[in-house]
Amino acid sequence: MKTLFRRAAFALPMLVLSVSAFAEDAAPAAPKLDSGDTAWMLTSTALVLLMTIPGLALFYAGMVRKKNILATMMQSFAITALVTVVWMIAGYSLAFTNGNAYIGDLSRFFLNGFGANWDKPFILGAGLKDLEVPQTVPETVFMMFQMTFAIITPALIAGAFADRMKFSALLIFITLWSLLVYSPVAHWVWAPTGWLAAGVFGLPGAADFAGGTVVHINAGIAGLVCALVLGKRVGYGTDNMAPFNVSLAVIGAALLWVGWFGFNAGSAVAANGRAGMAMTVTQIATAAAALSWMFAEWAAKGKPSVLGAISGAVAGLVAITPASGFVLPGPALIIGIVAGVVCFWSATSLKHMMGYDDSLDAFGVHGVGGIIGALLTGVFAYGPFTATEAAKEGVNIGGLAQFEAQVIAVAATLIWSGVVTFIILKIVDAVVGLRVTEEEEREGLDVVLHGERIG
Repeated sequence: MKTLFRRAAFALPMLVLSVSAFAEDAAPAAPKLDSGDTAWMLTSTALVLLMTIPGLALFYAGMVRKKNILATMMQSFAITALVTVVWMIAGYSLAFTNGNAYIGDLSRFFLNGFGANWDKPFILGAGLKDLEVPQTVPETVFMMFQMTFAIITPALIAGAFADRMKFSALLIFITLWSLLVYSPVAHWVWAPTGWLAAGVFGLPGAADFAGGTVVHINAGIAGLVCALVLGKRVGYGTDNMAPFNVSLAVIGAALLWVGWFGFNAGSAVAANGRAGMAMTVTQIATAAAALSWMFAEWAAKGKPSVLGAISGAVAGLVAITPASGFVLPGPALIIGIVAGVVCFWSATSLKHMMGYDDSLDAFGVHGVGGIIGALLTGVFAYGPFTATEAAKEGVNIGGLAQFEAQVIAVAATLIWSGVVTFIILKIVDAVVGLRVTEEEEREGLDVVLHGERIG
């Protein structure tokens, strides 16, 4: 009898442990904070911020005339500060809270609630059955990473209206555009409740790993609308508008290339194999596009220019962005080659055929490159690679249905961004006026808008 009791006393705790283990296996595991993922995302956030200041600031400043260099740099710097505050107040909440299919709610207004769980992981789409996406980083880190995307997107638009927009108009336009265009499109594509993320007409959700629609097509079409509404620069087609300092543009492009690894590989929101593949295909596509633009220009104009080579690299970075977490190296090479050639054509021949003055080719590189990348994502996405734990069971990205979903996402972004950008510009024009006078434009924005000049 004593032996029986001893055996029972030993077996009971083991039974309790087994039942507990079974219960833990049956219940969904709560997200856990991962120090490696968090460290990588902090690094990625800094890299993406580096893309705007100093990267984009130098890239754009190097391509304008001497009298507008400081004003062009100021645009990137001021947008960085302005969008940081806009994102903190309402932009993040409108983009990434549950809300409805078209816009988030204001539950994170002024980053409400961040104090309660600042040191814990969070769940994107918390409380929504089958839509929850557990994260292994704190929400502060995720919010900051997404803030850097919200910063660079409107900063890209500035390339289209370089040399001619009032600084006061810029500040109002960027504020409204961030809230009425960027945040809704980010919600459509990246929030679990977004209508493009969920898919329409029985199609899968749009595949945009790091911002083909949200960032590049969005900014590109907005830039084209700005160029059309503001009109051509004074002297366009007759005056010499050659870049004053291409070396600045080369430094800026180099910073963009390095920072883009945070942009694409960071969008895995983890230090894992998907981040490694995203980094790999980003490098391959960028190199391929730089070469294809260079050889296309060499064949068309007799010489490969430095400006062409760096523009090709940026075109490759743009085109691989939506595909970076979904494709393998071979397709990345193809995407880069196609982007380099097509963006060269759009930034030269198409612009002249259509007669618009997109000063620094925001649409020719970002708009067209983003469209190429978004569509080719549907063609080349590798099913087993993209069927991650975040995807619905049995759903693999890629194929005809995915291509159709990409077409819808591209069209929706073009229409919404184009129309709302036009409306915002008309409102700003009525309130403060969009453009400096002809005399001010001839004198240069550095002196006219900021009272400074390069010696």
